[in-house]
Amino acid sequence: MQEHDLTIRNGTIVTAAEAFRGDLGIAGGRVVAMAARLQASARDIDATGRLVMPGGIDSHCHVEQLSSTGVMCADDFYSATVSAAFGGNTTIIPFACQHRGNSLLEVVKDYSERARTKAVIDYSFHLIVSDPTVEAMNEHLPQLIRRGMTSFKVYMTYDRLKLDDYQLLEVLSLANREGALVMVHAENNDMIRWIAKRLLDQGHKAPRFHVVSHDPVAEAEAAHRAIAISRLLEVPILIVHVSGIEAARIIRAAQTLGAQVYAETCPQYLFLTAADVDLPGLEGAMFCCSPPPRDYASQEAIWAGLTNGTFQLFSSDHAPYRFDESGKLPRGSDTTFKEMANGVPGIELRMPLLFSEGVGKGRIGLSEFVALTSTNHARMYGLYPRKGTLAIGSDADIAIWNPDAKVEITWSKLHDNVGYTPYEGRTITGWPETVINRGRIVLSSGTLHAAHGSGEFIPRGAPGPIEQRPAPTPDGRLFKSLIG
Repeated sequence: MQEHDLTIRNGTIVTAAEAFRGDLGIAGGRVVAMAARLQASARDIDATGRLVMPGGIDSHCHVEQLSSTGVMCADDFYSATVSAAFGGNTTIIPFACQHRGNSLLEVVKDYSERARTKAVIDYSFHLIVSDPTVEAMNEHLPQLIRRGMTSFKVYMTYDRLKLDDYQLLEVLSLANREGALVMVHAENNDMIRWIAKRLLDQGHKAPRFHVVSHDPVAEAEAAHRAIAISRLLEVPILIVHVSGIEAARIIRAAQTLGAQVYAETCPQYLFLTAADVDLPGLEGAMFCCSPPPRDYASQEAIWAGLTNGTFQLFSSDHAPYRFDESGKLPRGSDTTFKEMANGVPGIELRMPLLFSEGVGKGRIGLSEFVALTSTNHARMYGLYPRKGTLAIGSDADIAIWNPDAKVEITWSKLHDNVGYTPYEGRTITGWPETVINRGRIVLSSGTLHAAHGSGEFIPRGAPGPIEQRPAPTPDGRLFKSLIG
């Protein structure tokens, strides 16, 4: 009988396919045994009354990243990965961001060195492509894809990052040829710029006008255009951080027609609304992200999309900026809505929020929770089956949850460097108590046991398919809530 380095016994094991009572045996950083009953090893965790699930994979987060306007994130690779681990994650995939004029190879070298010395859990990188030069397209991108960075993000907005439609076609063609996945930030830049100019000309500078300028039509139009471009080439795309009804409806319609379109959403679109941005003074800046939170009808549309298969991924889009001149308010009290750093923190609360309000309220099942927070990320980004599941031979990346733990959210209990949380004061049910990454206990009982730099870079394979469920029938409740 194989000796185990660690056993986890008496828990309910949950994967994206099933849930059952059983024990896990771990050796050499991998799962080596799954059985109804195993003999306890020298290191043994009694998981009675607990859920034993794959560690979360947050595949959309911004860490130690300089924005296009020159503002640095509040979190480095240490604070971000510590915060992620306390939220039940064992792998993150942040961005190595190319700004115009930068070499992609140098960008990756820089980010790799920062992460190597600081990360406490495993990580990989997406690339942000803002300057698709001949050299970048013909040499650097193919080289980085072969090194295991098999996904990259492009923007349809932000003057200093956006690509035009011709460039999008070029990037998608390269992705198809090299076996990579393109993630798209879909908002119509000219619509946003046109509205914003008129608001500022009329003296409207408050944070709430960020929401006004990022009209839902701008997101819907860009999503439709991105899908059309991808359909022309018959190349899959992933539309990230979808915020509301119109974009969700367009994505679902394309999926129903058979288009290879995947979609992601985030906590801010389930738990925040435009009303949160409409606070006195500049306080609303704490809730500003792009696309912005919408209204309650949009929240219900996003919940519907999570349950009917429109969205395959639930990510944090953790974009941590402090509420001061180093982050959200670069010009202090004179900062206008166009100058605020865009983004909200959420890397630690992504999974607990969805567990509490999704599983706890009966909107999604346990296996759907695992798929949305871990397994689908692993499949989509070329990590499966090493990551994202509990199976013989998989990495022992495990989060043991207390489904009954009640936690009042306050930033003082979190582990990022942001200084606030947009979810302050909420009480949620369910929290990860023990997190294991490659067989090593990263945290238990509220204590971190992982050192700086103990996480590893994980090269990824080609993106894998995720089964898309058919649309509900026209008289179904979820369909009605989606189309409004």
